[in-house]
Amino acid sequence: MSISTIIAPSILAANFGELAAEIKQVEIAGADWIHLDVMDGKFVPNLSFGAPVIASLRKNSSSYFDAHLMVENPDKLITDMKQAGCDGITVHFESCTHLDRTISAINEHDCRAGVALNPHTSVENLTHILDKIGLILVMTVNPGFGGQQFIASIVNKIEQARGLIGDRPIQLQVDGGITEQTAPLAIAAGANNLVAGSAIFEADADQYASRIKAIRGK
Repeated sequence: MSISTIIAPSILAANFGELAAEIKQVEIAGADWIHLDVMDGKFVPNLSFGAPVIASLRKNSSSYFDAHLMVENPDKLITDMKQAGCDGITVHFESCTHLDRTISAINEHDCRAGVALNPHTSVENLTHILDKIGLILVMTVNPGFGGQQFIASIVNKIEQARGLIGDRPIQLQVDGGITEQTAPLAIAAGANNLVAGSAIFEADADQYASRIKAIRGK
């Protein structure tokens, strides 16, 4: 497994009453990015948190903040996410009426622009914007809830995304059901950035480091 694999713990699975402390614990444990699942209860059947919470967390962390917008109208949140301190903003292909315009707006805010693909969405949809994005997120569960099982049939889609990226400097992120057992499948298929929630935060804080190490594969 690659030593350069980025591990991005999703705080959706953390203790919401102790988010700042949870982030500090996973940072100490070796997390590379902090993954922020922003849900509106419309695009996905769940509601999480928004810019005010992210801005509060930003005051206590210097980590890369990776915002994943699972919302119906991501364009309205781009400025708020930037001002809250997000370094990267990923939007769903399925929620963007004019994807090129949305990606351009993210780039204009000096954030890494990413596009997430639901399990049923083909990677070929991204062919014409590859030179404008810095991350492709392949969902290996249907978005909206943590703790779901990894959809094994999506491994082939990860491979397709890796082929599409070629030698471009684009992160290939995988999110959904990532555990010590499924992470090797995603990495072998070409992923270099893994989002893990329950697999890390279901453990006690003193086990975060061993969980992250196991997912990273070293």
